[in-house]
Amino acid sequence: MKIVSIIGSPHGEKGNTGKLLGEVLKGAEREGAACETIVLRGNSVKPCMGCDQCHKKGHCPQKDEFESIKEKMLAADGVILATPNYIFQVSGQLKVFLDRCSSLIHCMALEGKYGACVVTSGGGDELPIVQYLYHFLIVSGVTPIDAVWATMGTSEPDTQVSEENRKQAYSLGRTLVKAWEEKRSFSMVEKMQKEHRKRMQELINWHQEEWPYEYAFWKERE
Repeated sequence: MKIVSIIGSPHGEKGNTGKLLGEVLKGAEREGAACETIVLRGNSVKPCMGCDQCHKKGHCPQKDEFESIKEKMLAADGVILATPNYIFQVSGQLKVFLDRCSSLIHCMALEGKYGACVVTSGGGDELPIVQYLYHFLIVSGVTPIDAVWATMGTSEPDTQVSEENRKQAYSLGRTLVKAWEEKRSFSMVEKMQKEHRKRMQELINWHQEEWPYEYAFWKERE
């Protein structure tokens, strides 16, 4: 299994989120997965311009790293999204990236992949962020397996992942690989994806002249 992790933290793999993600990846690698981590530091992916070119042509015209990251996601078997809690939401770095994924959602282009989420905070309220990331994964076609989150107090550089969170994260990594190997399915996820697929097909059919790439994408799958 090939897993691509996207972490939206200026501290990268050395921060609290990176440390917790690292435990997940250890578990995945224990089961034989090949893992790559992409760090969004705020200057590699620009904000969406709302130009609709991704819907019209299937790619973004901006000259940054988005398209190369997207291709890695498309080539992977698993996707992990990791973020700190910044004012009750994902970090700005990750939000900018997710905003650029509109066409992935319209086409459910990550269908068949498995995923997970990692969230940390200094004072709590991680669950709403987990739910937001879960929703993104589902509507882009991913089957999310589970998530791990942790309230890690201050942002001191020597903050350590607790033993309990370490075990949870390691277990999540192993479970992610096993779910992919066994092609596990979840009725609620399938129901949500079926509803979203119908909605997207209707929307894109309505805009077929404006969004020729996405219209052709869905026509090929009829």
